[in-house]
Amino acid sequence: MFIAACGGSGDSGTADAAAPAPVPAPAASGTCDIPDFNAQVLARINAFRASAQSCGSEGNFTAAPALAWNDKLTQAAAGHSQDMATKNYFSHTSQDGRSFVDRIAATGYTGSSLAENIAAGQNSIDSVMTSWQNSAGHCANLMSKNLTQVGVACARGAAGAAYSRYWTMDLGRP
Repeated sequence: MFIAACGGSGDSGTADAAAPAPVPAPAASGTCDIPDFNAQVLARINAFRASAQSCGSEGNFTAAPALAWNDKLTQAAAGHSQDMATKNYFSHTSQDGRSFVDRIAATGYTGSSLAENIAAGQNSIDSVMTSWQNSAGHCANLMSKNLTQVGVACARGAAGAAYSRYWTMDLGRP
């Protein structure tokens, strides 16, 4: 199962797995200089999953088990956030045509279920998490019991970019 949801538009879709392609080098940190980034993001995600949630048109979800942090998913997320920030675009599809499935596979991660949430413009973990929680497709990805691991990254937009920060959350189940 492959699911995508993007920041604010409410669009979600599916993608088919394809042959891995090279992953762009991730940002130096992928944290937008936010202290304890990984721990803060993971705590916020797992606090949300710990109780039942209504995800609007995607339905109601019972509490879900905590996710584990995964470095390969983080690498894929960091590469995509940095690519969007550097090239000033906002899409699940990289400008070279790769999908999130392609980018995740290129890290060596093999998953039976994959999903991606992206967002742009939010300046804090709290604001991006609130955006994702309030969007039906993103919320459903956050609450999916089919997903057990997560990686999240943030990259600052380049000078003149449409957004100050670009966020990517990649989720998977090995």
